[in-house]
Amino acid sequence: MRTLSVALGERSYPIFVGQGLVDNAALIIPLLPQKRAAIVTNTTIAPLYLERLSDALTKLGVAIVPIVLPDGEEHKNWQTLNCIFDALIDHRCERRTALIALGGGVVGDMTGFAAATWQRGAPFIQVPTTLLAQVDSSVGGKTAINHPQGKNMIGAFYQPRAVIADLDTLGTLPDRELKAGLAEVIKHGLIRDADFFQWLEGNIDALLARDPVALEYAVVRCCEIKAEIVALDEREEHVRALLNFGHTFGHAIEAGLGFGTWLHGEAIGAGMVMAADLSHRLGALGSTDVSRIERLLLRAGLPVIGPTFASDRYLELMSVDKKARDGGLRFIVLDQIGAASIRSNVPSTTVTSTLKARSG
Repeated sequence: MRTLSVALGERSYPIFVGQGLVDNAALIIPLLPQKRAAIVTNTTIAPLYLERLSDALTKLGVAIVPIVLPDGEEHKNWQTLNCIFDALIDHRCERRTALIALGGGVVGDMTGFAAATWQRGAPFIQVPTTLLAQVDSSVGGKTAINHPQGKNMIGAFYQPRAVIADLDTLGTLPDRELKAGLAEVIKHGLIRDADFFQWLEGNIDALLARDPVALEYAVVRCCEIKAEIVALDEREEHVRALLNFGHTFGHAIEAGLGFGTWLHGEAIGAGMVMAADLSHRLGALGSTDVSRIERLLLRAGLPVIGPTFASDRYLELMSVDKKARDGGLRFIVLDQIGAASIRSNVPSTTVTSTLKARSG
């Protein structure tokens, strides 16, 4: 097992990465304020891991409240969030009752938001079971639900007490979900670590084949990068925004198609190609590097062309992006592979040129 840390002073917490961790209740027990916890999961993950995690904790004297939500990005909304609150009220849970998120990014985001707002703040623990959640969404304390007009528009920064990433859970991950997770893996190399991006070019086939050594290295390296950035900028005032490379375009794709039509990672794959194209048009990235990025995403089995929307529709959807500031859009651009920056006042004509070239 590898142990990393997110350094946030008194709110610092560990990230555990290894095999067989779902059954390792000893990692969770010290984090619980009381011998009671609610495990929030979904209809896909519950048959696979809910009983295992519950049994491990029950054997050590923890009473479990299971909360099983419908699966899918389309359910990341107020109605489903209220299902968590209904269960907490029905079981007379307290502020000291920890919430454990067992699942992918949707479960983690919703559980974290529920914990942030339940009786003004309950402890929570992330047990991510998808590649995307293990390398990205479980780390850093971003919690949210979607609004019909925009992704993750309603939420809070609220850090977990720990992230417990069991690599064995990736063995039950559908191929489509694995590929979607690789989009976020690739993103980490693009914005922060050119050597890691080059490693991905040489090892993408091993990751697709679920080679355990390759997967462990990728998860650990992404968590190291994410933890470093979050420690520098917890609330996304500056450097943390770089983690949104490709997301302004990608979130527009998700909202425009309807949440759940494309997986988040699929939309980010196409969004990163758009962002790379925009970077090139702004004179910040060479055409050779744009091609490298597109080739790697294609090898990972991800979309590299966005859906056919009118450019005005894309711009409308992007106008509600959370990275907008003072009424204007900000884009994350690549200056080179491994180095990104924030650009404001990007000409709309340049954005439109990218959209026309990279969608439909």
